[in-house]
Amino acid sequence: MMKRYISSFFAIAFIFSSCENEYNKEKLDTYFQSSPMQYNHKLTDVIVGDIFTPPVASRIYAYANIAAYEGIKFQDSLNLSLASQLNELENLPTPEQGKAYYYPLVSIVAFTEVAQSLVFDLERVQEIQKKLLNDVQEIGIDQEVYKNSVNFGKTIGKHILQWAKEDGYNQRTALPLYSVTDDPGRWRPTPPGYMDAIEPHWNTLRPFVLDSVQQFDPGPPTPFDTNEGSKFYEEAMEVYSTVKELSPDQVDIAKFWDCNPNISVTQGHVMYFKQKISPGGHWMHITTQAMEDLEGSLSEKQGILAVVSITLADAFISCWDQKYKSNLIRPETYINTYIDPNWEPILQTPAFPEHTSGHSVASMASATVLTELVSAQYAFIDSTEVPYGLPKRSYESFNQAAEEAAISRLYGGIHYRPAIVKGLSQGKAIGGHILNNIKLR
Repeated sequence: MMKRYISSFFAIAFIFSSCENEYNKEKLDTYFQSSPMQYNHKLTDVIVGDIFTPPVASRIYAYANIAAYEGIKFQDSLNLSLASQLNELENLPTPEQGKAYYYPLVSIVAFTEVAQSLVFDLERVQEIQKKLLNDVQEIGIDQEVYKNSVNFGKTIGKHILQWAKEDGYNQRTALPLYSVTDDPGRWRPTPPGYMDAIEPHWNTLRPFVLDSVQQFDPGPPTPFDTNEGSKFYEEAMEVYSTVKELSPDQVDIAKFWDCNPNISVTQGHVMYFKQKISPGGHWMHITTQAMEDLEGSLSEKQGILAVVSITLADAFISCWDQKYKSNLIRPETYINTYIDPNWEPILQTPAFPEHTSGHSVASMASATVLTELVSAQYAFIDSTEVPYGLPKRSYESFNQAAEEAAISRLYGGIHYRPAIVKGLSQGKAIGGHILNNIKLR
């Protein structure tokens, strides 16, 4: 059972107008009973189609879910706004006295308003919102409440978007591109696509809860060294040997947690790309599964989705700061240069520096938050990767899933062990900080 935020609905959950009988409230409530989860799935589909990088995807989830929470928190007078809890978020709109609203509708309108402004395929999100509004009208709702709710949702969305515009995202594109140098220990593009460095200035974005991007810096990697017997050489040899000796289950683990949104595939002289879910999308899916399984109000479930999305966003900002600070060479480049020119990793090496492991940081940060807000003993079957052709996997806890996600980077041949170990510690610290600084009740 959820350890926090589970309570019965209060009488103010739905504010009735004088024409209460005109509502088909039972059908409306049924229609919206899984809306926080369903609309995150819809957003994931758009994010995958738009091929957003992991950091950018995490930002989209965060702003959309914050807006959704601020739209539905009025279901219960004990719910707290995220205003003043998140950096520079102030003076959020509130319901007008004397007006009636249906807050589940307010929430999803706010969610889709924000989402359509942050994705490329805005028409797809607009169609999602249009269908939502048509469905609500067909079910039956008082037109004054409908108008109030839609307008209030759009007002919240506009406020969140204005706040988002000030986070440094747009300004980062004016900063210098990543420079590839002759430094042998420095990251350089890897095969087969030799893609440019992804988001070298992500650390310039405003964090959501962290005091600064350096707050939970994990420390530098092992010093680069090409001498046999050196610590760094041994770390590279561990990756090399591990990949050559993988069991079938370890191969499955590596592929299950790949979460590379854009894999390049070469057939002959033709290269094409395959799109998949991001690490943040994977953990948002795990969270929606947990919310479907457990009891609680819509505002409580949306609150947890918002906190997890915020955690993911700050995890990527924190991780990316050290990545481009250390600019460490990937195992594939090192091994091909100094150990075995024909060696290949199981997974395609992502297009950014090695230290620390982003999946390790994001996974343990999310697991830390979910363990506290849901349960330390929550066992689940993860079906996230089924749409991408992979079977389900079972876990006894969120932490077990996070630890498997982390070690998958060694099995996949894309990270040295210190990036995994330090990444897990970094993620746990970030998750703890989020829990200490965000209160929903």
